[in-house]
Amino acid sequence: MSQRRSWILLGIAGVLAASLGVWIAHELDSSKVALASGTWLPRPREVGSLALVDQAGKPFTEDHLRGKPSLVFFGFTHCPDVCPTTLAQLAQVKKAAAIPDLRVLLVSVDPARDTPEALSQYVHAFDPEFIGLTGSDAAISKLTKAFGVAVAKVDLPGGNYVVDHSAAVFLLDDSGRIVAVFTPPFNTRTFAEDLKRVASHLHV
Repeated sequence: MSQRRSWILLGIAGVLAASLGVWIAHELDSSKVALASGTWLPRPREVGSLALVDQAGKPFTEDHLRGKPSLVFFGFTHCPDVCPTTLAQLAQVKKAAAIPDLRVLLVSVDPARDTPEALSQYVHAFDPEFIGLTGSDAAISKLTKAFGVAVAKVDLPGGNYVVDHSAAVFLLDDSGRIVAVFTPPFNTRTFAEDLKRVASHLHV
C-alpha cells in the first residue's frame, strides 16, 4: 500500500470518527430533557407487575399502564390538605397540557378505607376521567417500593389516623415506564409547560 493511499485512508477514518462523535454527542444531548418542576430520568424505570382494582371494581394490572401516558400520584381520600390540593392542580395541568390520552392515576396508600366506591366519588370530584386505584396492603406496599414512595401510618387521638406519604407525581410513558418525577411545590403553568416539552418522548 502506497504512503499516499495510507494517508487518504487515515483521513477518511478520521472524518468518519469525527462524524460518529458528532452524532453520539447529538444523541446524548437530545436524551437530556430539562424540566423546570421535576427531573427527567436518564433511563426509563420499569414498574413491575400490578395487582390493583380501579374505582369501578375492575382489575388493574401492568397491562393497563400501556398504551397511554400517565401521571401517577399516591394519596388517600381522608387526606386533609396535600392530596386534594395536588389533585386539583393535576386537573388544571392535564387540561393546560392538552396531551392526547394523558391519564391521571391516584393510587391509595390507605386501602383499608379507600374502597372502589370511595375512590370513585373522590377522584371524579376533581375530574371525571381521573382513575382511582386500590388493592391489598401487600399490593400497595409493593408498588410504593417500586416507585420509591415513603408511606407511614400516624395514629391520632380517638382511634383515627392519617397516612404520611411522599407527594411526588410520577410521569409514565405509554409503555408503563417511569420517565420523570415531579416534586412539590407545583406551579400549574410550569408543570403543564414541562409536559408539553416532553410529549414527544412519551410514545415509544
